[in-house]
Amino acid sequence: MATQLSAEQLEQSLQAPAEIKVPASTAWPLILAFGFTLMFAGLLTSASVSALGVVLAVAGCVGWFREVFPQEHEETVPVVFEEHRITTERRVVERVPVAPDLVRAWLPIETYPVSAGIKGGLAGGVAMAVLACAYGLLEAGSIWYPINLLAATVYAESLKLGPAQLNSFHADSFAIALVLHGIGSVFVGLLYGAMLPMFARRPMVLGGLIAPVLWSGLLYSIMQLLNPLLASRINWFWFIASQIAFGVVAGIVVVRQERVSTRENLPFVVRAGIEAPGIVPPRESGEKRP
Repeated sequence: MATQLSAEQLEQSLQAPAEIKVPASTAWPLILAFGFTLMFAGLLTSASVSALGVVLAVAGCVGWFREVFPQEHEETVPVVFEEHRITTERRVVERVPVAPDLVRAWLPIETYPVSAGIKGGLAGGVAMAVLACAYGLLEAGSIWYPINLLAATVYAESLKLGPAQLNSFHADSFAIALVLHGIGSVFVGLLYGAMLPMFARRPMVLGGLIAPVLWSGLLYSIMQLLNPLLASRINWFWFIASQIAFGVVAGIVVVRQERVSTRENLPFVVRAGIEAPGIVPPRESGEKRP
């Protein structure tokens, strides 16, 4: 009898249940996450936003805990069995094509050298400066107007300049604006050189339109916090136009440069410039290794 019961119990245990219990659906985790988002967003916007985030976070914690304590809320769902049969009509195994002499292809296989990003950034910076000076000449009658505004982002003395003084030349403001514009242009140019190979089909759409518009939108949202003087005097139509000019010129200069193969697939000792017998091919007589 004991043997018979054991066999029946074994048979029942092997049979899958027709229904299973799963945790019930709840929206409290979303409310909790939204509350934390508002808490940190209030650090950049307003204390009232953080206060609302605290309220939502506390409500999310309480609501979520009540879903699982003292007893978990569960719901019963039916188990539906489906028989899956994997078939194929192919008679041979297809191989994924990869780059020659590589175990695995790294994308992009080719990229632009650092010099391409620097050239593109400097060329784009010149195009952007031309449009900015044209705006100053048409809007305020002086090319020094946008230069003094740019220096005011970090130079406290420029904040004290009146409307008439913003149209005059100041050596210290000019030097600071030149350094800021040059460093920013070079860094953005290097970013273009690294990103454009990843968008092989339409790199100019990214470099000349999408990136400048996104960058302008970001600056528009935080300009009041960074520099109230610049936010009150900036013409956003000319600003976006100058950003697009930078992106188009920098993108054209970068994509016209010759690409070089990426080095991610090479061993570390080769990338570090260390002599590695057995990995680096031997030099011929009189040959100089780069």
